[in-house]
This record gives sequence, C-alpha cells and structure tokens, in this order.
Amino acid sequence: MKIALIEPFFSGSHRQWATQLQRVSAHELRIFSLKGRHWKWRMVGGALPLAQQFLDESFSPDLILCTDMLDLSTFLSFSKEKTGSCPIALYFHENQITYPWSPNDQDIELERDHHYGYINFTSALLADALYFNSSFHKESFLEALPAFLRQFPDQKQLHTLEQIRTKSAVLDLGCNLQELDKVTIPEKNGHPTFLWNHRWEYDKDPEAFFRLLFRIKDTGRPFKLIVLGQHYQQYPSIFEEARQKLSSEILHFGFAPSRTDYARLLWQADILPVTSRQEFFGLSVVEAIYCNCYPLLPDRLSYPQHIPDELHATHLYNKEEELYEKVVRAMSAIQDIRQNNQYRNFVTRYDWSNLAPIYDAQFKQLLQKAT
Repeated sequence: MKIALIEPFFSGSHRQWATQLQRVSAHELRIFSLKGRHWKWRMVGGALPLAQQFLDESFSPDLILCTDMLDLSTFLSFSKEKTGSCPIALYFHENQITYPWSPNDQDIELERDHHYGYINFTSALLADALYFNSSFHKESFLEALPAFLRQFPDQKQLHTLEQIRTKSAVLDLGCNLQELDKVTIPEKNGHPTFLWNHRWEYDKDPEAFFRLLFRIKDTGRPFKLIVLGQHYQQYPSIFEEARQKLSSEILHFGFAPSRTDYARLLWQADILPVTSRQEFFGLSVVEAIYCNCYPLLPDRLSYPQHIPDELHATHLYNKEEELYEKVVRAMSAIQDIRQNNQYRNFVTRYDWSNLAPIYDAQFKQLLQKAT
C-alpha cells in the first residue's frame, strides 16, 4: 500500500512520529511537510502549499494520513484531481478545542481562538477514520465538542457528533524506545537525581516543579538535578530563577546536543516528578520511564494509562502536598528504587516493534473498507 503522510508542522514529536513511522511501516510511506513553526499560520495557510507539493509529485497514494494541524477541507479542495476517492485517516497529536491556550495569547482577548478548533472539527467530519494518541485524548475531544459547537449562533451541526464518535479510535503514539538502549548506561550512585525533560512552556507547569525542588532544598535534603527539553526564545522566567537557586544541584541544564546525550542523561536520572497541566500522550514521560526513572505523575490527563492499575496508588498523586510526600519517600528509598529495573516494563508496549504492525493493520483495514 502507498500512503501519503501530510504534516503541516514537521518538528519535534510530530516529525519524530512521522519519520519513525516511515521507517517501520511495511507500507510505502511518503511525507509531505512544512517546517514546524508559526503553528497558527500552518493551520490556516498550510493546506494550500501542501496540496501544491502533493500535486507536483508523481506519487499516487492508496491512502492519505494527515495530522491535526491540517485544514483537511482546503487540502482536499486543491488536490482533488489526485485524491479522488482515496480514504483519509486523521491522526490527532493534539487538538485546539481542549488544549489550554497561553494566558498571554492575544487571540483569546480578541475572541479569535475558536477558528483553530473549528478546523479540527471540520477535518474530523471529512476524514474516514480518526485516530487519537491516547484514550484520554479521544474522550476529552469528543466530550468537549458539544459545548464547543453550541457556542455558535446557529447551524451548530450537533447532528454530526455521533458520526464523528463512530469513526474515532485510539492508536497509541509509536515511540523508538529501543533507541534509548544504545548508550552505555551509567551506574547510579550518590544523591537522588531529579529529572525535567519536557518543553519549557506554561502548560507543563514548571513553577510547580521548581517550587517542589526549592522546598526540598530548604529542608536540607541533598539532591541533583537534570533539566532537559526544548525551548524557544521566550520561556517561563522560573527556569532562570531555578538555574540560580539550584546551581549547586544542577548536573545539566538545557537542550541535549544529541539523542545519545539525551538518552545518557535519562538513564542517569532517578526520580521523575511530573507537574503538567495538559498532556495528550506524554512522550517525554514515556521515554524517562523506559530509562527506569521512578515516575510520580498526576492522576489525570493521559498519565494513568502509563502506570499499571495495581500501582496507581504508588505512582499517581492528586495534590502538590501529596507529590511532595511521595518525593520525600522516594528519596529515602533511593537505593531500593535504583535496584528495581522494572519501570521500563510499564511502557514497552509503545515501542514501534509492538505498534508498527497495529498501525499497518489499521491502515489496511481502512483501505479495504473503502474499496
């Protein structure tokens, strides 16, 4: 089968997912993409240049796989001479209906923030199959749609909701976890080492993370810290405050220069306290758990699916005070934690060696259904 993967935001986890899927799929997959920047403009203006790209290539797909930042209706309008009756699969990495907007975004004040969610809605309506990267993502999107549509003055299209639900399914995010094994795993010793390996953005709640570490430092408990993750020119000021206040604890602070360095630093860390307010899947968390970091995760969003049910009470928390207590206990039991090599087993199911056949079967089934 030939698959055209249409990605308007070819950066970060979007790029990683697309290129890895291209390598592991048994199908022939061609990527049509734009650089991962100006996300709003990509959602509004990305479809036309991608349609032109698609038309300029001689590649004729059996199936089109696009992601949530594509305005699918515009793309199909300009590429209809080649798309024809080709089935369309839409993969949701995130969505703009339930994603929390930055409080500094001017579009909220100007009431222009609903347009991007409506693109997600019309694209979902057009596609033949919708795949979400977690059960939480699927259900939160479907549950938010009625209220989102009711806010409009008329022609609310509420009758389409069941149609969208019927063609929605979960297809977990594939991860190249085995790649993280290709480093010399450092021997863990000394003080407990905390890890931050997420984007430096407001929705990851770095203030809560560093507030936790400041509190631990004030108690005199010794620890070390590794801070990783992508950041842009503007990022929360708490990172610079933390760089100064925790200077004696820091082992690494900033984006890792290579995947090898990134993997080595993950294996060096002990404890992963996560404070995010929004997460549709949590690739960075899955990678850290695979490298045997001890996870302490919010009992919300997509996080519970990464922990076996019988261990939820140990690894999930509801309030900051509960997180603090669990962190203190983990620090006291650090030697036992280091000797437990089973955390990675929580998430190995997301490795492409397990998920690639499932993806291929889904795409083959969609094509058969359409023909």
